[in-house]
Amino acid sequence: MRSAAMKSYIARPDELKPDWHLVDASDKVLGRLATELATILMGKHKPTYTPHVLTGDFVVVINAEKVKLTGRKIEQKEYDHYTYYPSGRKVVPIDRMMERHPERVIESAVRRMLPKNKLARQMLKRLKVYAGPAHPHAAQQPEPLDLVIT
Repeated sequence: MRSAAMKSYIARPDELKPDWHLVDASDKVLGRLATELATILMGKHKPTYTPHVLTGDFVVVINAEKVKLTGRKIEQKEYDHYTYYPSGRKVVPIDRMMERHPERVIESAVRRMLPKNKLARQMLKRLKVYAGPAHPHAAQQPEPLDLVIT
């Protein structure tokens, strides 16, 4: 006896219209905020999620300078990169990074939670992070997104 074959839905790029979301990062824990943002950028919050298609939404994050860190991360966490020159390892503590470029802290946390492929680079372009409460995306009418992060 044959049963009816189930059909899987595969989203096509021409039929998707991304939404714009506004997230206030003040008093949110960095890692928990980054996981929620990565989920929205990947599109896993939608029923039309397809792994190989860009199904995610645009996210505008404001007040990045007011994000919280738990434990002793403010003293211990460091960002390092190598300049490919002799003795070119640069180490920046997170407290100095929060003073100078707080938006880079959120961007790097989200980047590391996305898949490691070309699609992730396109997803990351949809993340707009600003240190203060002002942003230039008012024309897109981003809807405020209330994330329940404890």
